[in-house]
Amino acid sequence: MNLNIGYNFKDKNLLQVALTHTSFSHEKKQKIENNERLEFLGDAVLELVISRHIFTRFSELSEGELTKLRASIVCEGSLAKKAREINIGENIRLGKGEELTGGRERDSILADAFEAIIGAIYIDSNDILKAQEFILTKMEDIIVEKRETFEMNDCKTYLQEIIQKDSTEPIKYEIINEEGPAHDKIFTVKVSHNNRELGIGKGKSKKDAEQAAAFKAIKLLEQ
Repeated sequence: MNLNIGYNFKDKNLLQVALTHTSFSHEKKQKIENNERLEFLGDAVLELVISRHIFTRFSELSEGELTKLRASIVCEGSLAKKAREINIGENIRLGKGEELTGGRERDSILADAFEAIIGAIYIDSNDILKAQEFILTKMEDIIVEKRETFEMNDCKTYLQEIIQKDSTEPIKYEIINEEGPAHDKIFTVKVSHNNRELGIGKGKSKKDAEQAAAFKAIKLLEQ
C-alpha cells in the first residue's frame, strides 16, 4: 500500500475501513464496513483542529473572518487535493460501478476518505494530538494559501461560490425593511436561493446589509 500518511496504525483494519467506499461494501454479499462512520468522526476532528489552530494563529481575525477562513480550508476541493498527494485514490476500495465512472478521481470520494483517515487515526491512537499532527502537517500549505487569498473574496462572492457548486439558480437579495432618518438609515436585507431563505442581515448601507445577510447564509450552510 503506497500511502504517505506518516502514521503507523496499530489496528490495520481501521485503515482498511477508512479506505472502503460504500459502493464496495454494498456490492459484497458478506457484511463489510465502509468509511462513512469514520468520515463522520474525522469531519468533527478536522473542524475542531483547524478551528483551534486558526483561532490561535490568526488573532487579528474576527469571528466572521475565522468562519470564512475555516470553510475555505476544509472545503471538498482542499481535502481532495490532500488526498491525491497521499495517494488515497490509488488505494481506496471501490465498487465496479464507481471504478468504471472515474471514482478514484472524484473529489467527493477522495475528500470523504481523507476525513475517514483522520477519524481512523484518532480512534487508533486514542489521542487527538496524533490526528492534529497529521492534519496540520498535511494541510499547512492549504492554511497558508487560504489565509493569503481569502480576504480577496467578500461574503457575497464566497456564498456565490458555495451555491454554484450544486446549482445554477441565481441568489436573490431583497430589501425587506428600511428604518431611521434619511441621513442614518438602517437597511434589512434577505438573501434567498430557490425560494429558500438563507439569511437576514442589517447594515447602514444596502451593500453592508447584503454582506451581513450573505454571512448569515454561509453560517447556515456550514451547519
